Amino acid sequence: MAKPQKAIVIGSGVAGLACAIRLAVQGFEVTIYEKNNYPGGKLTHFEQDGYSFDAGPSLFTEPANIEALFALANEPIEPYFQYQTLPISCKYFYEDGTEINAYANNALFAQELATQLGENATTVQRYLQEANELYQHVANIFLHYSLHEFQTLLQAPIAKAIATVKPKHLFKTMHGLNEQCFTHPHTIQLFNRYATYNGSNPYQAPGMLSLIAHLEHNIGSFYPKGGMISITNALFRLAKKKGVCFKFNQKVDSIVHHNGHIQGALLNNELQEAAIVVSNMDVYYTYQHLLDNPIKAKKILRQERSSSALIFYWGINKVFPQLELHNIFFSNHYKAEFDCLFKSKTLHPDPTVYVNITAKCEPGIQAPTGKENWFVMINAPANIGQDWSSLQQQAKQAIITKLNRILSIKLEDLIETESVLDPVTIDQKTASYMGSLYGTSSNSANAAFLRHPNFSKNIKGLYFAGGSVHPGGGIPLCLKSAEIVANMVHKQFS
Repeated sequence: MAKPQKAIVIGSGVAGLACAIRLAVQGFEVTIYEKNNYPGGKLTHFEQDGYSFDAGPSLFTEPANIEALFALANEPIEPYFQYQTLPISCKYFYEDGTEINAYANNALFAQELATQLGENATTVQRYLQEANELYQHVANIFLHYSLHEFQTLLQAPIAKAIATVKPKHLFKTMHGLNEQCFTHPHTIQLFNRYATYNGSNPYQAPGMLSLIAHLEHNIGSFYPKGGMISITNALFRLAKKKGVCFKFNQKVDSIVHHNGHIQGALLNNELQEAAIVVSNMDVYYTYQHLLDNPIKAKKILRQERSSSALIFYWGINKVFPQLELHNIFFSNHYKAEFDCLFKSKTLHPDPTVYVNITAKCEPGIQAPTGKENWFVMINAPANIGQDWSSLQQQAKQAIITKLNRILSIKLEDLIETESVLDPVTIDQKTASYMGSLYGTSSNSANAAFLRHPNFSKNIKGLYFAGGSVHPGGGIPLCLKSAEIVANMVHKQFS
């Protein structure tokens, strides 16, 4: 029997875990090297003073991506991972007292917007139907194929995609498209928000991003039992079950290649040979540090970085029946907020505030009985050396003032414990350059084509997966990047 080929995955973020599983299923002997002492990358968790907090991504959509991994591995998913469907994807609060329940059922959601804001329910459903068609016929090309291979033009259903796309998707901004579709400023703001799902600015990003609404309002939003960390735990357990070897506290020094072919990875001056190397590290850092190619790294920085985040983890000594799992408290100055993020590179004094409370789905487990664990996030600019200590204090006061005003409370008296994550610590913990959560932004019509491909054009056997490369950031896209990489590897070795 032939000895299995070796594969190295650098980083155990969700894309790294998914790549490892897929390569192991293909028959590779897979080793993951992780600089931290835990798996998951941004998708991690911590406990503090009796409260549980998911540290990173908090929205779970498209569970089919995870189910596909278990099906591929021929393992039943139930012993590893369980989830529930949310009836309300998000609850929205506006400064004028308006509250919107964004029902996962699109007919109920359309009726809610009609009742609360006077929008035409048929118009809302037509918008979501268009989002569905864009997703099925356009996004699926991006999600399942490399945009950097000629074969994509031959294999992907390009003609159907071209027939689906309309001029407004290409030539209007997301805000311009939403302004054309809806009548009430609150509705426009609500749908503009979906640009933040890949760290972009709705006043610059193309109308094509209107398809993002499809995920929540046509497919639905979900809650994984045990919180978001259960995704990491499930993939980690599945990877080990398939024979993947994990090396924690192991920082790769460099990727080794010769004459255009991968040789392996160097750790502590020792070469670990491999036929395949997959970098789940930010592609900028991969070139700058692992490939010693500052010219290529600098080229990557020509593209605008995505936004980052400032997150407060608060243990709250009270239960708020009026809140859901996901809650948004909108800024009254939305465009000015994005101007601050992407132009001035600072925080607006009236930020939009996102509050995630997993104790809503698992009371008494995610937080002590009668209390709640609040994951409180505002969008933040990428780190360029701002005074984050000062910005943290300003943001905390602005958030508390806003929530006090809208909810008629005195939040400062309810915070029992606190932890903070800012762009600097995001960079340090997850090697996301400048703290950018999604690598590059999608603030131009050609941004998707400018993302780094999932393979190296110069080094055969070197691949890239994760949020900083094609097709983009966020859990669903990271899982898709792993699928694209695995398909490429299969072609190389078949």
